[in-house]
Amino acid sequence: MNSIRRKLLLTLIGALSVVMAIGAWATYSAAWDEANTIFDYHLEQIALSVRNQTFQGGAETLAGEESFEFVIRIWDRNGLGIYYSRPHRVLPDVARLGYATEQTSEGAWRVFALQYRGQTIAVAQPMSVRARLAARAALHTMTPFIVLLPLVALLIWLVVSRELRPLTELARSVARRTPDALDPISETGVPAEAGPLVRSLNDLLARLQAAMQAQREFIADAAHELRTPLTALQLQAQLLERASDGSERTAAMADLKQGLERSIHVVNQLLTLARQEPGASEPPFARVALNDLVHQSVTASANTAAARNIDLGVAASDPAACVAGNAEALRTLLDNLVGNAVRYTPAGGRIDVSCGSSGEHAWLEVADNGPGIPAAERERVFDRFYRRSEQDATGSGLGLAIVRAIADKHRATILLTDAPGGGLRVRVEFPQGPKGAP
Repeated sequence: MNSIRRKLLLTLIGALSVVMAIGAWATYSAAWDEANTIFDYHLEQIALSVRNQTFQGGAETLAGEESFEFVIRIWDRNGLGIYYSRPHRVLPDVARLGYATEQTSEGAWRVFALQYRGQTIAVAQPMSVRARLAARAALHTMTPFIVLLPLVALLIWLVVSRELRPLTELARSVARRTPDALDPISETGVPAEAGPLVRSLNDLLARLQAAMQAQREFIADAAHELRTPLTALQLQAQLLERASDGSERTAAMADLKQGLERSIHVVNQLLTLARQEPGASEPPFARVALNDLVHQSVTASANTAAARNIDLGVAASDPAACVAGNAEALRTLLDNLVGNAVRYTPAGGRIDVSCGSSGEHAWLEVADNGPGIPAAERERVFDRFYRRSEQDATGSGLGLAIVRAIADKHRATILLTDAPGGGLRVRVEFPQGPKGAP
């Protein structure tokens, strides 16, 4: 588990341990050097203290003490030894004046020698004794570090735990929420570092609440829209049962068939719209030639338009007009635009479908000379199940909602304007080239 608490504790305690170890080593080294300086001073003081001694009585008694770890050796002006406090210890026969470290068969010795009235006085101490005493003194100076390390580690643990408590409370608050509790998380008491996280969560909750609200509205609207044709189907089925002769039965059957087609159309439109919802799986975008879509859509609606005596054709087709997108979805978009134009253009009317490219945009356009849409209603026609009051009841009210959803997925812009000869012109502009690729 990737724990911030554990990482902070390990990092802080590890860094502190390294710093304290460096400090302890520096203190140990300084204490060692200081102890050796004091021991050298003792050597010098002992040598100075025996300058005027006759080496009888007190001095000999002092030198003869076994617990006295220093060795004193004195030569006269002719180099003859006149005093040796430890004859059994091995020391150099000649002493260099001042401080020196001498190696013997019994180990290293620290020696201080001086001359006084023709005599050479040398005082020596085993380096092993000095090392033991210096190490003991240095270790005593390290005791506070050894004692403080666990105490400081405990203090770090307490401080880190206290400072991370708001994050723990935030996690518990989120965990206690029910699926329908989508109100924003309060930022009161939240650390500044966790503020962006809380704001991101609140933004996600707001988008989730909007999506759930849209889903509920969609389900309610779909149920309402399906209830009407299904009720009509039930009535038509009852009329078919009650038909007394062949003509009534044929008329009832025709009405039932028409009602079934409308219901199937509504269901297909709902499924198409659901596939455009965020999160729905779809194939990756590919290069799509808009002129191919234009010819396919016009061909598919040609019979319907001819049956209503409507002139449906391709006004302009640019082979260079290509976009990155889902060909099937874009075909659905154009089919809905053409289908709406055919449905609402009166007999004898004209519908022009075109595509092209200009600068950084490619576009699709459907223009008719029908009744058009007032400017005040042009934004509302993209709402689901919205139908203008003067429209007939054959439409599902989902066509332009599907167009808007597909356009949004392709980062396209929809423009509704008046057609040159009256009626409505719908233009869908797509980003083109590398910038158009999602």
